[in-house]
Amino acid sequence: MDPHPKDLVVARPEGLYCPPGDFFIDPWQPVAQALITHAHGDHLRMGHGRYLTAEAGRHVVTHRVGPVDLQTLAYGEAITHRGVKISFHPAGHVLGSAQIRLEHEGRVWVVSGDYKTGPDATCAPFEPVRCDVFITESTFGLPVFRWAPQQDVFDSINAWWRDNAEAGRASVVYAYSFGKAQRVLTGLDPSIGTIVVHGAVAAMDEAYRQSGVALPPTRSVLEATPAELRRCLVVAPPSAQASAWLKRFGDYSDAFASGWMLLRGARRRRNVDRGFILSDHADWPGLLEAIAASGAPRVIVTHGYVEPLVRFLAEQGLESGAFKTQYGDDEDVKEAEEPVPAEAP
Repeated sequence: MDPHPKDLVVARPEGLYCPPGDFFIDPWQPVAQALITHAHGDHLRMGHGRYLTAEAGRHVVTHRVGPVDLQTLAYGEAITHRGVKISFHPAGHVLGSAQIRLEHEGRVWVVSGDYKTGPDATCAPFEPVRCDVFITESTFGLPVFRWAPQQDVFDSINAWWRDNAEAGRASVVYAYSFGKAQRVLTGLDPSIGTIVVHGAVAAMDEAYRQSGVALPPTRSVLEATPAELRRCLVVAPPSAQASAWLKRFGDYSDAFASGWMLLRGARRRRNVDRGFILSDHADWPGLLEAIAASGAPRVIVTHGYVEPLVRFLAEQGLESGAFKTQYGDDEDVKEAEEPVPAEAP
């Protein structure tokens, strides 16, 4: 989109840039000053000179990029840099995720990163922030995407696990190792059996526990007994599907946890026994709720189903446009460029 005079955020080849503050937000190329909304790989990259992020995400950021020049702010705490007042506010996406509020010469912009408005015991809930311009994602920016209540999804996972355990089968849930895996863990019923996690999930679990997030007891595949392995629930990243590692569990049923499981075509492509519709991104009503709560007369969309949301907002009388970005390579987003089938989900 064409920039306005004195825009607080513009799109540059390195990423989203704040001209008066001379810093970038979630840049995809190395820069001197980087503000980070959250620690997923499409928003947090290695190689920047200095990093600024929410204190709640300190452990997950350092786990993913190692020792870097890192400064953090508590949610709601503000600093002023080159005349720009900066503060971080909960985005409800994953642990440490934040919307970044920028204020300069009476103008307020909010860069939301990725977010969801629904409940999640593993991170602070989404906090609406009033602003003049709201920069939003649109991963699930079509009316077809509407999430069921979270507890209903957890109940379905536990019922599936219980049935498998009674039949002497392990249950394997594929979930992105940072964020989705921990959210799934908080919804499991440990009375059904042993919970086993893949090493990639275990590493992120430790960062969550260091951050004070309560997770149920888990074991590695080497710590569980053969009897436990035949009845356990396994949380593993999607990359573990069809791997030799899964042979340790013998007979098992598998499932994928993602918002894309709402679409039959996505379930077929994943080639799993079950699909559980659980996303760490806002659904269509959630996107509209967040945009309305911001009170912003101007909205800029960064990634996902961009054009449908831009068009809808324009029809509602808002000034809307888009930034071209490189966001969208976490597990929930990888299929965002797939066409939505012309079928009922």
